[in-house]
Amino acid sequence: MNQPPYISGSTSVSVIMLKVLLALVPGIVAYVWIFGSGVLVSLLLASVTALVSEAVMLRLRNRPIMPFLMDGSALVTAWLLALALPPLAPWWLIVVGTLFAIVIAKQLYGGLGYNPFNPAMIGYAVLLISFPAIMTQWPAPLALAHAQLGFMDQVHYIFGRMLPDGVGLDAISSATPLDYLKTQLKLQHGVAEIWQAPVFGTLGGKGGEIVVGAYLLGGLYLLQQRIISWHVPTAFLLALAAMSAIFHLIDPVHYAGATFHLFSGASMLCAFFIATDPISGPTTPKGKLVFAAGIGILTWLIRTYGGYPDGVAFAVLLMNICVPLIDAYTQPRVFGHEK
Repeated sequence: MNQPPYISGSTSVSVIMLKVLLALVPGIVAYVWIFGSGVLVSLLLASVTALVSEAVMLRLRNRPIMPFLMDGSALVTAWLLALALPPLAPWWLIVVGTLFAIVIAKQLYGGLGYNPFNPAMIGYAVLLISFPAIMTQWPAPLALAHAQLGFMDQVHYIFGRMLPDGVGLDAISSATPLDYLKTQLKLQHGVAEIWQAPVFGTLGGKGGEIVVGAYLLGGLYLLQQRIISWHVPTAFLLALAAMSAIFHLIDPVHYAGATFHLFSGASMLCAFFIATDPISGPTTPKGKLVFAAGIGILTWLIRTYGGYPDGVAFAVLLMNICVPLIDAYTQPRVFGHEK
């Protein structure tokens, strides 16, 4: 028989953030396996930049440094941003994006608990708008690349933009599945014809679908540990799947199906790691459903009709703006009151 007290203690922020980082590990392992080890350099650069910039800002704000550094929130922001960027992005791009995420989007608003926007998505959006050409230089999966770079070759390219003799950028890079689909549709090719390209796999992008599946595995771990609730992942994935499935049924020539959208781009990363940010998202259960469904719908609209291949970052930020209104209109009825 259980003994009182019956109210369990809340999980600390540092434990929550640690479990989020652990949940990202399967995706990172798959990322290295499919695209090479360059992402590890990006993760290290983003992590160091996040911790240093957070420490400096805390010192300038006369706040204790170690308790906030040890809560792990800066590392989660750094990892999410690094995983959203091309793994062979130049070092300064990673540093600039991380600085903007930590200094501007987080600390200038008051630090953890006060930021109205998702810091990682703010950093990503700033980089995408400012440096669109670099942000579209994604490496091809190792199985499709005409030339493969070793770890030190990738380090030299990240820090000095130097490739081995006889190896051009075209030999190691390719368009992402979302970008390739959007480009080919503009050229009046049908989805079935486009899908024959080697960049596509069974469900999404060749190789990339494995990374997406690994993020799904990590997300299920977070659900099992009750770090996140089911509301946001379920509503986001269902909304994205519903939009893509409906339009695919209406016009299968010009609209890709649900499985492609679910297993391409940052869909699973958004569903379990980005949109579930408790600070920049709603607090009510109904609000979480509305918030996540809005992200799913906006993601599909931007992917289909927008100017960017993937719409996750902008969809999240647009719905972040709506959070106060969503919370205001989804408050549960107070017990004992009729309204």
